[in-house]
Amino acid sequence: MKVLVIGSGGREHAIVRAALASPRVEKVFCAPGNGGIAQEAECVPIGAMEFEKLVSFAKEENIGLTIVGMDDPLVEGIVDIFEREHLRVFGPRKNAAILEGSKAFSKDLMKKYHIPTAAYESFTDAKEALAYLEQAEFPIVLKADGLALGKGVLICNNLQEAKAGVKTIMEDKQFGSAGNCMVVEEYMIGREVSVLSFVDGKTIRTMASAQDHKRAGDGDQGPNTGGMGTFSPSPFYTDEVDAFCQEHIYQPTVDAMAAEGREFKGIIFFGLMLTEHGPKVLEYNARFGDPEAQVVLPRMKSDMIEVMEACIDGRLAEIELEFEDNAAVCVVLASDGYPVSYEKGFEIQGLERFQEARGYECFHAGTKLTQEGKILTNGGRVLGVTAKGADLKEARANAYKAAEWVKFENKYMRHDIGKAIDEA
Repeated sequence: MKVLVIGSGGREHAIVRAALASPRVEKVFCAPGNGGIAQEAECVPIGAMEFEKLVSFAKEENIGLTIVGMDDPLVEGIVDIFEREHLRVFGPRKNAAILEGSKAFSKDLMKKYHIPTAAYESFTDAKEALAYLEQAEFPIVLKADGLALGKGVLICNNLQEAKAGVKTIMEDKQFGSAGNCMVVEEYMIGREVSVLSFVDGKTIRTMASAQDHKRAGDGDQGPNTGGMGTFSPSPFYTDEVDAFCQEHIYQPTVDAMAAEGREFKGIIFFGLMLTEHGPKVLEYNARFGDPEAQVVLPRMKSDMIEVMEACIDGRLAEIELEFEDNAAVCVVLASDGYPVSYEKGFEIQGLERFQEARGYECFHAGTKLTQEGKILTNGGRVLGVTAKGADLKEARANAYKAAEWVKFENKYMRHDIGKAIDEA
């Protein structure tokens, strides 16, 4: 079959590569793609939010399966539009993608169905939010309700910071309409873990655990980014934690969405905090994480296309997901200054090393391919260098070794991705 992947980042590159590995796939297209994807699949100059053009392209090319990588098109209802045109598409419908699209909705859902999460209140009025914060305990977390590229979360250590946060989110609208509503949440202490899952509306199959690093600088300093690196599996995600989450978080979430008339088919990303009172949900996403996909998909032995089709057809119960018994670490190579301001357009050297080395992969995020065949930097997060190893320490050493193969002007990376491994 022909497959169309919608998106342009490192996550989409990982999805494209996993699709190409399936014996059922003859050709992969990506809209709009990036410089690295263009070397493996056919990139189509259609934006992720140009739904009508994407539908027309899928019909013209007789696309057998469309995979939506990004959150924005899902939340805006691309799956509903494809389904109305009788096109096979993987991802949740609009009324289910609200699980990520509105933090207030997801928090209310968890409260109603007794799914463990942090205590919270939601506000649409800045004055009411400020009055609440006057009486709050600190630190506290402020979250823009809508999509904010993973950056709409502020941790405030005192009232002064909280007041500034309300101004940023609700008054200055730094995250746009995402800040029309704001969630004020209890600050949780513990280890963060990400667990991705396939869902067919009633059955859920979880993937290998992972852990992301959101802050720009070493030691979790600096502003929040879309993710500076990740590792899989998490040594803190034990069999005991998994058993608790399967019973009290994963299946209850799927059942809650079905009970609300919002049947969820696609990927649910569970952002968890392992607190002293047990695992709690930090957030939900309605698609693969980025860069979590870059460590989880390379470890997956199961045919991704086969699993996605089972989700669409409601027969996921027939599938058992299999993962390699190893580890993977991804180090993001960014443009210095990201996520605030940075230059782009620099030539990238050393990418050919990855074609020769087994167990090493380089996923492109912000790159473009010139007519002369050169790869240039074209974004804040440029590349995700992923390496495998027998265990996390070996994978981490391999990833940092491979990160040195790549050269470009203003290259920046964190040097402590997976450092928590040493404490496990």
